Amino acid sequence: MQDLKKQNYTSPRLLADIGGTNARFALETEPHRFEAVAVLACNDYATLHLAISAYLQSDAVQRICQQPVQHAAIAIANPVNGDQISMTNHHWAFSIQALRDALHLQTLLVVNDFTALAMALPYLENHQRVQIGGGRAQPERVIGLIGPGTGLGVSGIVPAGKQWIPLSSEGGHASFSPADAAEVDLLKVIWREFPHVSAERLISGMGLEIIYRALGELHADGADASLSAADISRRAFDGSCVRCRQTVAHFCGMLGTAAGNLAITLGATGGVYIGGGIVPRLGDLFMQSSFRQRFEAKGRFANYLAAIPTFLITAEYPAFLGVSAILAEKLSLADHATH
Repeated sequence: MQDLKKQNYTSPRLLADIGGTNARFALETEPHRFEAVAVLACNDYATLHLAISAYLQSDAVQRICQQPVQHAAIAIANPVNGDQISMTNHHWAFSIQALRDALHLQTLLVVNDFTALAMALPYLENHQRVQIGGGRAQPERVIGLIGPGTGLGVSGIVPAGKQWIPLSSEGGHASFSPADAAEVDLLKVIWREFPHVSAERLISGMGLEIIYRALGELHADGADASLSAADISRRAFDGSCVRCRQTVAHFCGMLGTAAGNLAITLGATGGVYIGGGIVPRLGDLFMQSSFRQRFEAKGRFANYLAAIPTFLITAEYPAFLGVSAILAEKLSLADHATH
């Protein structure tokens, strides 16, 4: 595949990974060298412009930047269609062109966050991923990506000669499909509140909370309906709450089914990767869950799924790798066009 590491960096490039909860920033000073990494809470800033400006004015950035940043790329948890962006899971809205002008940038590239994460997959080292279950990746074949966080990201990459083509998908909003009687019972409860239940509605941070509340209604056990996703994950992990453990168990199984659906839909024999902020925090709860069994539970296609490996991404800031590659390719094409 293409080598994008041969470009010269006349000034650091600004990279950002914007989720519904946190905004992660870094300066790329040379290929795949990320410095001055910072994580800012989205709710602390009224606009994305203010968050970027605060980052660029930080001491860590000022020590590195001898020249103004000229090129930037943003991965954002939102569809990117045209100039106007209005985030689904946060209140930020902006014009790409206006933001570029306000920041005095030559280049501002904005892509979906899971498109960027998908483009990171070819650059992951073995120590930046953990295989779940069996299977072996076929070289230069389609790779799938799914990941629960504030929402549910879905993407993939398709090999095309010496390049990878990322998919811009909103597959997280596909309708949720129950896989057993217990999930049918949960869905009946959840339908009372949401006429359309997407995969994202349950396989996400808010999904943990919704599953927990629905289990409480089904079992009428007086469970604390106000628990946050972080509380549920923590109590499940330390074993202090049976209902929280059941919630996480359902969550992991649902993710397995969704990942298997993605693998079959894309023909992802190059593997399926799990990203997002939730699963890495679950540790052994995820590793010992029904995820892989549910991934393979596709009837006549069970053997097909069993041959496809699934990987948990453990790299700390993997989206930077992908958005860096997309920006490098854009700048390379622009450079060729001027010569």
